Amino acid sequence: MKVAFLFSSAANVLYLESNRERIIIMLQVGTKAPYFEGVDENGNLIKLSDYSGKKLVLYFYPKDSTPGCTAEACDLRDNYQRFLSLGYEVLGVSKDFVASHQKFIAKYNLPFHLISDTNCVILKDYEAWGEKKIYGKTTVGTIRTTYVIDEQGVIVDAIAKVDTKNHTAQLLK
Repeated sequence: MKVAFLFSSAANVLYLESNRERIIIMLQVGTKAPYFEGVDENGNLIKLSDYSGKKLVLYFYPKDSTPGCTAEACDLRDNYQRFLSLGYEVLGVSKDFVASHQKFIAKYNLPFHLISDTNCVILKDYEAWGEKKIYGKTTVGTIRTTYVIDEQGVIVDAIAKVDTKNHTAQLLK
């Protein structure tokens, strides 16, 4: 099988190409994080600039209260004080509605904000929306992805294969 890595500077995206398929990996470490703004679970506007001068764990997940998304959120919740002590804020993004985020946060006592991106603008800007394979079937949806953004707004880490139950360990390796 022939494999090639290509970098698109226009989108700051790395592609892995083979004879059969093309898979978007994600935005690249060292690039400026795309600007975003969205509404959180309380209806408040949250912007990337709100985190200027802070480190941010920005994670994208498919759906509130599903097994994998709950495991990931609870792992981040259980380690939230550790993130704060290391100077990180945590922020989740999905295409769920504000009301769904409110229930998810209340049910699992999540201490961080969740952005409702119903139009998938942030998801697309962060290459977290697109084709994916689930149980052998190709579908379009949220691609579980996490970025760590530094105080200057630069992506310093990017995780495409998220271990939902051990995501903190992946981030703080």
